[in-house]
Amino acid sequence: MKARERSEASDEMLMIRYQRGDTQAFTVLLGRYETPIYGFVIRHLGNASLAEDVTQDVFLRLVQNATDFKHEARFSTWLFTIARNLCVDQLRRLSHRRHASLDQPSAAQPDAPPLLDRLADPRSDVERSVVAEQLARHIERAIGELPEEQREVFLLRELGDLPFKDIAEMTQVGENTVKSRMRYALERLQEKLRDYSEYSRALK
Repeated sequence: MKARERSEASDEMLMIRYQRGDTQAFTVLLGRYETPIYGFVIRHLGNASLAEDVTQDVFLRLVQNATDFKHEARFSTWLFTIARNLCVDQLRRLSHRRHASLDQPSAAQPDAPPLLDRLADPRSDVERSVVAEQLARHIERAIGELPEEQREVFLLRELGDLPFKDIAEMTQVGENTVKSRMRYALERLQEKLRDYSEYSRALK
């Protein structure tokens, strides 16, 4: 498979190619998913160093368990399931020391979810830039303060772009419950971000 064909191939096709020995297919998958997986993990664990280790473990599991991937499955759901399970294991070990995922270095900022992209003001004006930076931190804090079940659904949906049906299977709850958690998460975020979004609009 040529480089262009790999770049245009679906995740599932790339995984099939990797199972057949095409190591470059893995490189393409890594490029597509390293950032969203890291973003998902760091918002669960709240520790940049630990998130880097877990992210590496996710792709190590991909390599080790590549033969377990079923061709009819959705690759992103399979990979985020691995990430979620590793996060759950880590949180169990660190249950006595929970940290909010917001008080982390700015290295995590490039991995912000699509919500950030939609709300942050892209203009380069100094005042606008300051507001955008404050808004980014406020969004991170608001996400970190969501109840665990709501935050998990929100991150899987926003960062993983996973269907509600797949999230329901991963979390072992009904699809309607997943949708309710997403709705409550969005309502909480909208409430917490209301003042900032109004301020941003006033600067336009």
